[in-house]
Amino acid sequence: MKDAVDIPTPDTGRAGAPVVDPMALRTWLRLLTCHNQIEANLRNRLRLGFDTTLPRFDLMAQLERHPKGLKMRELSRLLMVTGGNVTGLADRLAEEGLIERRDDPRDRRAYYVSLTPKGREQFQVMAREHEQWVTSLFAALSGQELSQLWDLLGKLKQASGADK
Repeated sequence: MKDAVDIPTPDTGRAGAPVVDPMALRTWLRLLTCHNQIEANLRNRLRLGFDTTLPRFDLMAQLERHPKGLKMRELSRLLMVTGGNVTGLADRLAEEGLIERRDDPRDRRAYYVSLTPKGREQFQVMAREHEQWVTSLFAALSGQELSQLWDLLGKLKQASGADK
């Protein structure tokens, strides 16, 4: 078995049956709903404000974090999408002059992609707006509540095996 993850097992009740906590399921559904609503909001704002999509923004964000560029395979892994999805996005961004491709001198079959100066400038404008949008979406929480949520989500992330 590849990358087995130790997930805590639920307490057991009579006859070894797991004790079900309905609050866990309700919390998961609320977390999923919040994620979906926030993502839809950001998608809409990117479309209206910049005539772009969240996948394009995410691809450019990864390239911003890696100024020397990334191989397509690395980009696909970071974005958690198939190579075909990344290739289509990269083709369109290259046509618009926002990213460039460079051959990998050690592997003729591979190439690196990176932001062009135009792409970097455009991404920085979008990223500033995006940060303000996210901040406004979380404005209902105090600083202490945000910190508590951060800690709790970190604990959940660790327990779910996402850090492994």
